[in-house]
Order: sequence, then structure tokens, then C-alpha cells
Amino acid sequence: MKGLVIKNTGNTYLVRTEHDGDVFCKVKGNFRLKGIRSTSPVVVGDRVAFEANADDTAFITEIEDRKNYIVRKASNLSKHAHILAANIDQTFLFVTLKMPETSTVFIDRFLVTTEAYSVPVYLVFNKIDLYEDDNENVDYLNGLINLYTTIGYKCIQLSVLNKVGLDEVKNLSKGKVTLFAGHSGVGKSSLINELHSEADRRVGDISSYHHKGMHTTTFSEMIELDNGGYVIDTPGIKGFGTIDMSTPEVSHYFPEIFKFSAKCKYNNCLHINEPDCAVLKAIDDHYISQSRYASYLSILNDVDEGKYR
Repeated sequence: MKGLVIKNTGNTYLVRTEHDGDVFCKVKGNFRLKGIRSTSPVVVGDRVAFEANADDTAFITEIEDRKNYIVRKASNLSKHAHILAANIDQTFLFVTLKMPETSTVFIDRFLVTTEAYSVPVYLVFNKIDLYEDDNENVDYLNGLINLYTTIGYKCIQLSVLNKVGLDEVKNLSKGKVTLFAGHSGVGKSSLINELHSEADRRVGDISSYHHKGMHTTTFSEMIELDNGGYVIDTPGIKGFGTIDMSTPEVSHYFPEIFKFSAKCKYNNCLHINEPDCAVLKAIDDHYISQSRYASYLSILNDVDEGKYR
């Protein structure tokens, strides 16, 4: 039998079939994916084959080839991957400037991964209603949008509370499988409640001490929307460690750095302190932002030291 994995609760997977409804499945202890050391070999979005037994148990026996997936380094197992979801049409990365704050390093690490695994991405700047009377944050918001738009990333300004940007999100998600990602508390669940009239996702509070989100989504799940699209909702991510990248590859996933690297004197230039480095000159000339370059160096440091941040 075959089906689509629509929920992952850790050790049990809900598989939707075409004719037999939803079936709860497990994987056998020796089930592994070739070439990937993952915390979980099966993820939401996978198309799988499974065997149903007479005792009402079912075991996944095969995963069909994936067209893409989003992966990060597992926070406690530095040599293992944590695959967020598979077979995605696009990703919405939710960004908030406060309550909670999303750093540019987090944004850039996520973007590098979407570049590496060929997943289209939109930056959703959510909760813009919080910045209406805050000129400093408005200026910062506009600066970020200008930065990422100039690089080539599409940005959306969203306020679920004030119904700003909802039509754009609805149009973009229509008929698509969209991964929602970001820190806890950035508003993923509130938007899902707007897009799916019966979703009733629990909306979390923000910690008053740290201004960080409290986890409300504890497992990954695919949700059918009113417009015929699907959202893959994932638990909030604290950090985003990159994985399976060699040092020379990293610059390839920063479009603006890759563009200027063609003019470097040396083909193997890492853009750190090499002579006649066109990337370093572009930074001095303000064609490449300091924040993006800092993110680039932080990923190089991870690759070299095997660290996770």
C-alpha cells in the first residue's frame, strides 16, 4: 500500500491513502535512509509504501525519491540531520523583529539551506502592527526588506491582526505545499487559523522575561487549506545549523557573494583574507552587506569546527 505522510509524532506516522483513509504506521528499528544520518528517517511530505498486518499494526517499508527537503543540523547530535519536511513547493520563513526577535544570522542560515536544496522561499515579516508607532523598528524593517529584496528574495509584510498581507499569502499558497518555519511565537499558528476555517491551532504566549515564543506546535503536520493548498506546520526552531556543506560550497549559496566571487584572483578564494578578493572589495564598497558576510563567516566556522549554533 502507498500513501502520503501527513503527521509525525516522533515514533508514529499518520499516512493518508487514496482509498483506505488514514493509517497509523511505524518504522522498524533497522529502517534507515542511505546517505543520510537523520534523527528521523521519515518526515511529513514523504510518499511511502507500507505493509498492514493482521493485528492492526502497519510498518513503512519504503520512501519514494524526494524532489527536495529542508534539513538542519540536529541540536544535540552534531553529526545527524533533522529533516523538517519533504517534497515542498515553497517555504514561508516567518520573521519578527520583536516578541520574539529573529536574527539575520538565523535568516541567512535558513536561506542558505533553501538554496542548497532548491526550495523556493518567501520571507514573511509578520506582526508589523507591533511596529506602527516605533520609528526605529520601522526603519529596521524597511532596511531588511530592501536588503533581501535586492539580493533576490521575495518579502511579504503581514499582520494577521490587522488583515494586512493576507490576500497575498492566500494567493501564493493556493494549490501549493508550503512549509511554515520560524521561531516559536512568530505567528505561524495564527496565520493557519486564518487560512483554514477549521484548523483551530493553539496560539502560544510570548515569555515576558525573554520575549521569546512558547512552543505550541510539538509535532509536524500537513494541513489542508480552504484554497486547496497545504501547509506543513513545524515546531518552532531555536537555531539553524547547516549540514552537508563543504567549505568551498558555502559561498555558492549566498547569491551576491557568488556573483562577485567570479572576479576574485584565485578560483579557490574563500573571501577571508586572500589578495585581490573581489568579495572583500564589494563589502568595502557596500555592495555586500556586513550582516550577510558575518553569516557567511559563521557558517564557515561551523563547517571547519563541526559546531552548531
